[in-house]
Amino acid sequence: MSHLRVELRQRAEELVALYPRPRSAMLPLLHLAQEQDGYVSVEGIAEVAELTGTTPADVRGTAAFYDMLHLEPVGKYVVGICTNIACLLAGGLELLDHASSTLGCSVGSTSDNGLFTLEETECLADCNFAPCVQVNHRFVRTTTPETFDGLVGELREGRRDHDIPVHGTLLRVRRSGGLHASKSEIATEREEAKAARAKREGEKK
Repeated sequence: MSHLRVELRQRAEELVALYPRPRSAMLPLLHLAQEQDGYVSVEGIAEVAELTGTTPADVRGTAAFYDMLHLEPVGKYVVGICTNIACLLAGGLELLDHASSTLGCSVGSTSDNGLFTLEETECLADCNFAPCVQVNHRFVRTTTPETFDGLVGELREGRRDHDIPVHGTLLRVRRSGGLHASKSEIATEREEAKAARAKREGEKK
């Protein structure tokens, strides 16, 4: 029985079909699992392993490498504050301390109400608005304690849900462009490519 919801399982199978080897779909599949659960759960890992023909250990090892993927439950909003050099000089550490007090959790932990997880991050590449702050990987350009507290108030009241979805949701709307192909078309192209490779190998002999 699938751990993923029906629509996510369908998307997962479509993703796998786009790659010559199922293992290559591991990262987008991990993001799908995190979209459902808010983090990469044990059940999500098992399903990604099944879809990619790998082991749960392979999947967990891959997920552990990437900061955007969480192997333990996190808050509805993951708040990241940069303390790299530009942000450090602009008060990044001070804002991080203030955020810890405002959110009621230390760096690397989640608030008791489950709303916020606080992270100290490396460069977020928005140095014009130092110290840089992200919430669920969305730039919020909140650079002072006062504006940060205002943002937190809006999040608590749900007034930013239109542009900051819960953690794990990378895309609120599925893209209608990009690469689309039916399973039969993909299978036909794969068989043709396989036959062409076999022919080339035969000609070399």
